[in-house]
Amino acid sequence: MPVIAVLALDNVVAFDLTIPCQVFAAARRADSSPAYEIRVCAEPVVTATAWDQEAFRLSSRYGLDDARDADTVVVPGADPDRPPGPGVLRVLRDAVDRGATVASICTGAFVLAAAGLLDGRRATTHWRLAGLLAERHPEVEVDPSVLFVDEGRVLTSAGVAAGLDLCLHLVRRDLGAAVAADAARAIVMPPQRSGGQAQFIEHRDPDRDPDDLTPTLRWVEDNLDRPLSLADIAAQAAISTRSLSRRFRARTGTTPLRWVLDRRVQRARELLETTTLSVDRIARTAGFGSTEALRHHFARQVGTTPGAYRAAFQQP
Repeated sequence: MPVIAVLALDNVVAFDLTIPCQVFAAARRADSSPAYEIRVCAEPVVTATAWDQEAFRLSSRYGLDDARDADTVVVPGADPDRPPGPGVLRVLRDAVDRGATVASICTGAFVLAAAGLLDGRRATTHWRLAGLLAERHPEVEVDPSVLFVDEGRVLTSAGVAAGLDLCLHLVRRDLGAAVAADAARAIVMPPQRSGGQAQFIEHRDPDRDPDDLTPTLRWVEDNLDRPLSLADIAAQAAISTRSLSRRFRARTGTTPLRWVLDRRVQRARELLETTTLSVDRIARTAGFGSTEALRHHFARQVGTTPGAYRAAFQQP
């Protein structure tokens, strides 16, 4: 069973600390057994904060040494003005050296940067502190506009709730889209948000907002198998294509056609995992039209072929 080590440093952000615990605990295998072993690895007594106020203090049965054999080490946000101790830096560097995955939530990126793990890499953090991260670590390519960045063995996320997206992405990467979707439903999360979506997404009350796109998004989900142009979606929403693009960006952080493509790849992943349909049939059902188009977009987003993905993640 893969081991997730969550480092609870002093002044850890309470919400950031609980995100990986909740998401990875919600991931279940086909027989409903836990998919991960979770260890909260802490110094003897740790203060957890909420918006710079002490929320509670905690102790754990696991210390930093218990993270040394973890498959994934997650660093939640903490006070960026408190440099991590040498023991923390050693754990993180050793993790990368032995091929484990290291991920940060919010200001946890400052800890990864202090360990030198972000040098020459693209990374993100909370938008309010992105400038500070870039100033302190000019060798890091800081992108303040995205939800999370996947650099292979090293991942970083934006602030607070973006940690949910990052952890679900890790579940999806480890165990496939269907397991991640079940975990998202268990923690009452919306469908997948890709890492490239904007940190700033405008949320409105659909009961009071006549411009709400929820019915349109549902219609698109129900019609992924048919050709969908920008004009088709705008007609369904009864607005101009220009207004559709503007409202779509505000609602989802991306363009209408990019969102449709992401949903089609997601649909293909789920069908590859949960059905025995041929790749050609899945291509048509997900709206790609041809196997070649599915393979092209699947490789760009997932990094492998549909056949290899099915071999790795198909459920019994």
